[in-house]
Amino acid sequence: MKRWDQRPFEIRNLFNPAFCGLVLFRALHGYEEEDDRGMPFSLSLLVLPLCLHKDSREVIARSPRSYLLKTAEKNQHIVVGFADRITQMLPYAFEGFGLLMERGCVVVEEEGRIRTVPKKVRKTVDGTAETVTCQKVARIVGREFARIADRATVYTTFGIRP
Repeated sequence: MKRWDQRPFEIRNLFNPAFCGLVLFRALHGYEEEDDRGMPFSLSLLVLPLCLHKDSREVIARSPRSYLLKTAEKNQHIVVGFADRITQMLPYAFEGFGLLMERGCVVVEEEGRIRTVPKKVRKTVDGTAETVTCQKVARIVGREFARIADRATVYTTFGIRP
């Protein structure tokens, strides 16, 4: 990973650790709406590739009440290249988590689940239309991951070996 000042302007804007951390936080919070134990770390790594990838984000945003597994099945194009997107997004996810940890916004439980800390991040979702959509989709993704409640099923649905 390049130093911050050596990264291209576009990368600094698109994958800003504060924004990536906020998207991750929204997904974690959505997960906790269904399962208050917190999101498993392995599932949290799927959040940014789903929420920041425009095609995936738009598909999920169009059907917020539909089951994520059914949405992925009907829209196989969002699964294409998903494993590569995860690999490419890992450094940005780690930076986002690092910022969340440093600011005391999340905690890691003994069993490896990540939980949000109340009153550390504003509940209101604001920003540009695109950033708002990213945050709303993150909440949907978090909730759906909790409803599925099986990491292997989520991974298999998106074409990744658990």
